[in-house]
Amino acid sequence: METLFRLDGKVTAIIGGASGIGEAVAVGAVAHGATVVVLDANAAAAEAVAGRLPNASAAALDIRDRQQVQSALDGIVAKHGRLDIVVCTPSINIRKRILDYSLDEFDRVVAVNLRGSFNVLQAAGRIMTTQRSGSIVIFSSIRSQVVEPCQSVYAMTKAGIVQLVRTAAAEFGPAGVRVNAVGPGVVETPLTAPIKANPDWYEAYANKNALNRWARAEEMAGPTLFLMSEAASYVTGTILYADGGWLAVDGRFTPPE
Repeated sequence: METLFRLDGKVTAIIGGASGIGEAVAVGAVAHGATVVVLDANAAAAEAVAGRLPNASAAALDIRDRQQVQSALDGIVAKHGRLDIVVCTPSINIRKRILDYSLDEFDRVVAVNLRGSFNVLQAAGRIMTTQRSGSIVIFSSIRSQVVEPCQSVYAMTKAGIVQLVRTAAAEFGPAGVRVNAVGPGVVETPLTAPIKANPDWYEAYANKNALNRWARAEEMAGPTLFLMSEAASYVTGTILYADGGWLAVDGRFTPPE
């Protein structure tokens, strides 16, 4: 029981590990004994994160490029002999109403959030089903379940990720590979910086959840590390919401007693 959450000897790829939630997960994984490869479209930032951590290295990766994803993960196997864990955090959002969305904007969001996640699932799945072990964690969102105006394409992709994860869990499970998702609520990251810059918007989101505050990026590390670790050895095909109770609270009005 003392080692359930340890990742000693686990070769781990953290995609999107150069900032925000991905960086927090990379720090947590190293602290729990993993050998970490930080992969990110921002190569310089990835190198900076890896440079601060023991047992860590970095490389550039654009998850929109299917061959690049496969080559990056194959390269980790060539260097370390195996690939035990893959975490994929990147996403983008263009907040516009459906009637104002251009096809180019639609394609940009889908290319990163949905096609990118598919590319990672496919590449990691090929490696892990062959070695007959592994854990894959893909990031979804509360927007897979609830929406608001101007979240159409983002919400669509995050719902799609849940179904990709479930299907991958069904297909990879017989080979001993687990696949899960994390569904954050509102987290202070570069992606949500425009919201934080608007005090009314920021406060409205804080007041929507049960804890009445935003999450820090490092608060997403614990749920992710759980799914990565042997503590979750019988957990697959699920989404773990780390949302401060957002999905549990129905409305903003507290009725009188």
